[in-house]
Amino acid sequence: MQQAENREKWNIKSIYIYIHQLLAYADDVNILGGSVHTVEENTEALVVATKEIGLEVNADRTKYKIMSRDQNAGRSHNMKTDNSSIERVEEFKYLGKTLTNKNFIQEDIKSRLKLGNAYYYSVLKLLSSSLLSKKVKIKIYRTIILPVVLYGCETWSLTLREKRRNAG
Repeated sequence: MQQAENREKWNIKSIYIYIHQLLAYADDVNILGGSVHTVEENTEALVVATKEIGLEVNADRTKYKIMSRDQNAGRSHNMKTDNSSIERVEEFKYLGKTLTNKNFIQEDIKSRLKLGNAYYYSVLKLLSSSLLSKKVKIKIYRTIILPVVLYGCETWSLTLREKRRNAG
């Protein structure tokens, strides 16, 4: 049993050794690359490594993104793994952040504000209720709405233009 666990740990580590552009959290794995060739190599390495430890990549839930300044990189290319096509996307969410080629923080801010707005409307009846004190309403706002809007804000590097836009 211990040998199987050690072999599994080694195989999992090998995924990280061979794939340089990998975002992984729990079962959410994102493979990035600056070219189609890089993404294909990294995807194939991931598929092989997961098979070695008895797992498989779900092609229906798998998507790829080419992270390149060349906006047309890989557009006409169809990537396949184990005879299943993999969809190419222009942007994707990872741990609540929207990643794009341009990496404009404004898209992430808009997304967080939209989510905060949805949470606001989900508790609007409570916030409008005359039965609740102002103190309780502030507590609801601070514990339900504000954390949704500010999630990940520590990583935002705002330009002066973005600071002005969000302040007004």
